[in-house]
Amino acid sequence: MRRRRSINATEESNEVNLTPMLDVVFIMLIFFIVTTSFVKESGVEINRPESSAATPRPDAQVLVAVSPQGAVWVDGSPVDIHRVGQEVAAMLSDNGSVVIQADRDSTTGVLIEVMDQLREAGVDQIAVAASRSGL
Repeated sequence: MRRRRSINATEESNEVNLTPMLDVVFIMLIFFIVTTSFVKESGVEINRPESSAATPRPDAQVLVAVSPQGAVWVDGSPVDIHRVGQEVAAMLSDNGSVVIQADRDSTTGVLIEVMDQLREAGVDQIAVAASRSGL
């Protein structure tokens, strides 16, 4: 009878407690989620013009991209150029800003029309994106 008790006692003590490991894994998951920086993409590949006076605008709420063919994209989805103002105004909060990423090869007329549509929709804070030149 004594032997059975000693066998049962050793079987119970051989179990591994996984609770601390799971706690560590969840804490690491939370750490990586909190420290991850999310980058907004415009939805289309844009070759921005260079400027020596370019400054970063991390507070942009909505990105509007103008492709070399004249297509307009708002936060990753294509939009008709005449509806850009309505789409962006619906996405913005009170003090939201818009950054227009116009391709170097796009026409100025499309850029000006997009800016006019945004102004007519009541968007006041509009910036045009440029990459900083190495001067």
